[in-house]
Amino acid sequence: MLGLSQSLRMDEVAQAVANIKKEWDQSILQIQEHIKSIESCGTSGRGTEEANSLPRLNGAAQDTLALLRSLQFKLDFLAQQLSTEEEMQSAQLTLEFWKEQYQTLHSNLRKANLQAKSNIRKAAQEERELLLGGGEESTIRRRNLQTKTGMTSAAESITESLRRSRQIMVQEVERSANTLATFEESTGVLRKAEGEYKGHRSLLMRTRNLLSTMRRQDVLDRVILAVGFLVFLSAVLYVVSKRIGLLYLQRKITAAIKAGSGAREIGKEIQGVGDGMNGR
Repeated sequence: MLGLSQSLRMDEVAQAVANIKKEWDQSILQIQEHIKSIESCGTSGRGTEEANSLPRLNGAAQDTLALLRSLQFKLDFLAQQLSTEEEMQSAQLTLEFWKEQYQTLHSNLRKANLQAKSNIRKAAQEERELLLGGGEESTIRRRNLQTKTGMTSAAESITESLRRSRQIMVQEVERSANTLATFEESTGVLRKAEGEYKGHRSLLMRTRNLLSTMRRQDVLDRVILAVGFLVFLSAVLYVVSKRIGLLYLQRKITAAIKAGSGAREIGKEIQGVGDGMNGR
């Protein structure tokens, strides 16, 4: 069951990596379009209007760059959870390529802004020359420009507010992703500690059982030693008592011989000693 769960998790990680790559490709296309729009800003002869739209385009481009940074972070995090070493190396190579691609896009965006500012300056100079000229066309042009400028300013204000809100949301998502990564890392450490605790607990239980067995064996050994010692002591006492009886008999016979007693008296002495020993 644990192996099946790990396999499902590995599949989910691989699918998440695939989704991140797909989202990266889509974001690359979006920011390339933003860069082209910024680079062409000011080339249509409406310098003032396009100058007002430049912050909106830059805001959209910066949002896409922030999304690309977030995707890099997600891929870096998920790459460590892939099942095989080959997949991990492939993800790392992809991440390195993304970083280079991000730097290139950031440089292109800076160049596009420089080009846009140059175009806007040229277009504004042309409009200024046209507005300063006399005639009905110049008057109509001036009125239209004022109306469009007001509408564009209002739209730009709303767009900027939305862009800031979106940027805050992106930052919150990144912060939540960082918190989630820290939480998962802490969970892994706790699970590892729990596994080690269970292993130590099992070892302690086995050690406790072994100590209990050793204590019982020690008590049994002491009983066996005590019984053996008593048996040995009884045997020694028995042998000593027998040995003392024989010595006593030997002394009686020696004494009778020295005293010159007859065979009958010696037999009586031996019988008396034997009866005494039997009595013992």
